[in-house]
Amino acid sequence: MSKTPALAVVFLAMMSASAFAKSTLTLYTSQPNEDAQMTVSAFEQAHPDVEVKWIRDGTSKLIARLQAEIAAGVASPDVLLIADSVTMESLKQQNLLAAYQSPQASRYDAKLYDKDGYYYGTKLITTGIAYHSKAPVKPDSWQDLLKPELKNMTTLPSPLYSGAAQIHLATLMNDPQLGWQYYEKLKENGAMPQSGNGGVMSAITSGNKAYGVLVDYMAIREKAKGAPIEFVFPKEGVSIVTEPVAMMKEAKNVEGAKAFIDFVLSPDGQQLVLKQGYLTADPGLPVPQGFPARDSIKLMAYDPAKALADAEANKKRFADLFGSR
Repeated sequence: MSKTPALAVVFLAMMSASAFAKSTLTLYTSQPNEDAQMTVSAFEQAHPDVEVKWIRDGTSKLIARLQAEIAAGVASPDVLLIADSVTMESLKQQNLLAAYQSPQASRYDAKLYDKDGYYYGTKLITTGIAYHSKAPVKPDSWQDLLKPELKNMTTLPSPLYSGAAQIHLATLMNDPQLGWQYYEKLKENGAMPQSGNGGVMSAITSGNKAYGVLVDYMAIREKAKGAPIEFVFPKEGVSIVTEPVAMMKEAKNVEGAKAFIDFVLSPDGQQLVLKQGYLTADPGLPVPQGFPARDSIKLMAYDPAKALADAEANKKRFADLFGSR
């Protein structure tokens, strides 16, 4: 009996298995767990040939892990989806990221991505003013927090702990009507920092503080749940965290990383951002429920490279002013 048919069956089986084999993409992300799972599931559905292995943690912890892995010479992620552009700029300057010119980028404002293609903003998380629904003054300007009748009523996240607060501080430095003089006046008016945005929101909803500097979605989501909190986008403008995506220079699955970047920037990926309740980076999409019209939200100027260069000096001056809390 000939062995040829049996060998042919084995060969065809091997070819079939190879055809359906999945590549593995390793993702490090600081997205909340539920958002991260939605993002990964949607990507895998769009790319059934790719299996995503993902690790979720805060941006600072992920970067510490990444640096330790690089120092040890062990495997690192293919792609990053983390909170802020300052961190991405630091990784770029350390020559740890790979440039990729995504075809999806043409729909975006050039200020939302690195011109050389090292990282791309995927959403807009703004920082504005939150206040208790029974607060005596309804603010519409950053200057309102300096009013004497608001003395000792304001709280803010610390840039010593919060990446969004660090970016907010760096952004305000670009406005001659704000800058360090504004932070000094906040201090004079009794403003007290919390460690992060969660602490600010808790202080407001509990009635401990009437006003706070806070990221948009936290206040808007809590209000939708019935919490006594309001949010305003100040008329001078708001700072933004863009949750950028980037490919690592040592990525093992380069094509998978490119596909992931393209996906989160694609119309489907941006629809997912909207479904998760965030302002999309894509200007053509509507705003989430509870947000004002997009054209009523003024975005303040921001330079990630300058923010990175000034980061340590800014944090030191903040600590000198408010203390290391």
